[in-house]
Amino acid sequence: MKTTLLKRTVLALFAASALLLTGCNNGSSGTAQTDDATTAAQEQSAAQTEASVSGKNDDSEKNEMTALEASVLMGNGINLGNTMEAYNHQGYLNGGDPTSSETVWGMPTTTREMIDGMKAAGFDTLRVPVAWTNGMNFESGDYTIDTRLLDRVEEIVNYALDADMYVVVNDHWDGSWWGMFGSKTEETRNKAMEMYKAMWTQIAERFADYSYKLIFESANEELGDRLNDKDVASDSGSLTKAQCYETANLINSEFVKLIRSTGGRNADRFLLIAGYNTDITNTCDDRFVMPEDTADSKLFLSVHYYTPWDYCGTKAVDSWGSPKQYDEMNDLLKSLTKFTDNGYGVIIGEYGVLTDGKATPKPDTDIYFTNFLNNCDLYNYVPLLWDCNGLYRRREYKIADETIAKLFLDRSYSAQASLSDAQIKTNAQEQMKEDYEFAVERMSDETDIPATDDTAVAWIMYQSADYGMAYCVGNTYDPTNKSTGVKAVNALIEGEGQYTVSLDFKEAGVAKGVNFSALGIYNGETLYPGYAIKIDSFKVNGEETELAGVPYTSSDDGKCTRVNLNNPWVPKAPDDARTADGTTEGLSAQVWTPNNNKRIDTIEITFSYVAP
Repeated sequence: MKTTLLKRTVLALFAASALLLTGCNNGSSGTAQTDDATTAAQEQSAAQTEASVSGKNDDSEKNEMTALEASVLMGNGINLGNTMEAYNHQGYLNGGDPTSSETVWGMPTTTREMIDGMKAAGFDTLRVPVAWTNGMNFESGDYTIDTRLLDRVEEIVNYALDADMYVVVNDHWDGSWWGMFGSKTEETRNKAMEMYKAMWTQIAERFADYSYKLIFESANEELGDRLNDKDVASDSGSLTKAQCYETANLINSEFVKLIRSTGGRNADRFLLIAGYNTDITNTCDDRFVMPEDTADSKLFLSVHYYTPWDYCGTKAVDSWGSPKQYDEMNDLLKSLTKFTDNGYGVIIGEYGVLTDGKATPKPDTDIYFTNFLNNCDLYNYVPLLWDCNGLYRRREYKIADETIAKLFLDRSYSAQASLSDAQIKTNAQEQMKEDYEFAVERMSDETDIPATDDTAVAWIMYQSADYGMAYCVGNTYDPTNKSTGVKAVNALIEGEGQYTVSLDFKEAGVAKGVNFSALGIYNGETLYPGYAIKIDSFKVNGEETELAGVPYTSSDDGKCTRVNLNNPWVPKAPDDARTADGTTEGLSAQVWTPNNNKRIDTIEITFSYVAP
């Protein structure tokens, strides 16, 4: 990992040196953020530095910056994850205190030194997720937040403000009370909005005179499909997708109006508006609408980024960096310019390659973070790392991995303050170009069959029962998306005929059972429309295995042809399912049902590709 980053660091230094020598001022990405905005933000920062930024001692009377200008100062940030949002509702009701509750998900008690260490590590913004119903007897209709909880959150906010950091506070999962909005009962839905308003009224009033560096966030990932969650409201699930969008928009609108009505600095405080599911694609859907605001240019949009999840969130896939993956990241993040082009700031409220609390990052974490942060530099987004005492070791006050530590320190506001907006963007563009070229070289080393638009490739998708082993799950053929050590034999499809594909896990570790598996043909629907797959032989560990049902051919995306071998998320065959011999009886998406404690060393499939 260090060698990979060193190569890119040299390029970045070269690009920066060339810019300083030539005074180059091109490379603008066309976003709303300009050198003028950067200069305005830097001047505002200097003015704020002269005054104390802690709590109510910030004496600025009016928020002169736009959200896009503030994005520059917010730099690079981090979450205080699994701490104030750790859910211990019953503990509170039984007399527990907030300090002990913040450790119930395995985190240490938060101290000033921890937050100072975050600032020293290059983080300019701290996001503090909070479960406010922890201290609220809401089941009885009492929406009063326990004063001790408000006091403890305020104490942590002050730690960060004293460290000259921006701070984001939200309502985060919170026992999934959000499902009350999806209740079939109007009374429950009304109670949900009443509680939401009562909650934010108390928070807003407590912090009304606080520094403009404190930002309120309307929600978390629950503002979307999870409005139908049944954890608290058992009769939830009544909202259609369209109604979920409408309700999410309504909640965000009520949030803005409520905060503005509470006076003090809340009249023009920056507000962070949660996107739909905080998912980029869902949020870019035109059904999601940013709320109206009486303050000018003070709204940020919040989305999260853990793509691809198999790499970012599971232990199975431990490599990243194919051209397809670079394209996916670059295209998704570029789509958010829909909002920056309209004057909204964008905060990536969570991103990360999760480590299960371990300080050692996954392989390729450095190149993943580097490309992600280059995108943030290019489009003026604010990245907030999701971390739960993992990469940043809270008791040691530092990032343990030297490569990752340098990466974040170099992205801090102070490290880039001497560079113009154009210089920062040009550096990002140059590094992204060189990294992409490296990815193309890397792909050529992994496989003899490239993933191109005019090539059809067959492969076996696989994910073990314990999510510990995987190979190329999804509709996109990417042979680098796998557990290290997996050996694959894929097949170039050249029309009707018989082909064999296989997976060998023996050098990768232990693969047990199956959570998901399918035979896929990339570009099969576009290059060979109507073709069907007939499985002639299915071997596991070298032994012929009888199928438990009749497999069928279909497609999820109109591009990749697929035969599901074990897909528990598909209860029945779709209407467009097809078979080589026209069979329609006994079709199943779960034709392979092994013992999930059984070790799987090899899978081999021989199939006929049959023209319609």
